Amino acid sequence: MHRSSLLFKLIAVLLFLVPVVANAQDKEPSTYVYATYFECDVSQQGRVDDIVKNSYAPAYDAAVEAGAISSWGWMAHQTGGTWRRVLYYSAKGLDALVDAPESINAKIDETNPSAHLFFGEICNSHDDYIWEVGIGSKGMGVISTDRGKVGMSVYFYCDMSEEDRADEIVEEILAPIYNKHVADGGLTSWGWLKHYVGGKYRRVATTTSTDLKTLLATRNAMMAEVNEKAKAASEEFAGICGSHQDYIWNILHEVP
Repeated sequence: MHRSSLLFKLIAVLLFLVPVVANAQDKEPSTYVYATYFECDVSQQGRVDDIVKNSYAPAYDAAVEAGAISSWGWMAHQTGGTWRRVLYYSAKGLDALVDAPESINAKIDETNPSAHLFFGEICNSHDDYIWEVGIGSKGMGVISTDRGKVGMSVYFYCDMSEEDRADEIVEEILAPIYNKHVADGGLTSWGWLKHYVGGKYRRVATTTSTDLKTLLATRNAMMAEVNEKAKAASEEFAGICGSHQDYIWNILHEVP
């Protein structure tokens, strides 16, 4: 082959690759959620709520206002397992997620140096997870800021080799059913989170509503609709993510 012909082919390949590389660089970073699930002294957990409201909230609110994080929240156990409280925050990209605690904790220490100490004495055990935001009521990769006062989180164990297929089922088949119930007003929001770092749970389905009775009634209606319209897909999903743990949370603080 002549060198000129080889050079022409090489240039053609490079011209094809340049837009692909540019698109990869221009791609919007994923949204991630850092969630810490606390086990607490039930008799003292109300004090922790006060600490979060008076000492943590101003620091996290300031971080949202400054753009260091996208959102944050504090949720209290209503029904479920051993976790009693959840502190979470979200950010665009892992770098922002990892950088955020340094400035937030410094601000908390400035205003109340004992806040972390008292918090740790009451809630002295926890599990950390980093979740990647999948699809939800605001679309792919976006956390809804329109959330109700009570929420349900279903934490799934999944076959890691098949969990991408579970994501497809949620995105293509179950999402329209969830969105219908948001439009009807039974749900305020819903979301699907994917495990990035943490413990044994691989996926989380979240739903929120205005109150507990509405949330449970809507859950029953959605399950009936799934069984009617998407039974095969539901059974396939159950074969991949066959075990789960349910929690119901009272949403005490969320910004925005």
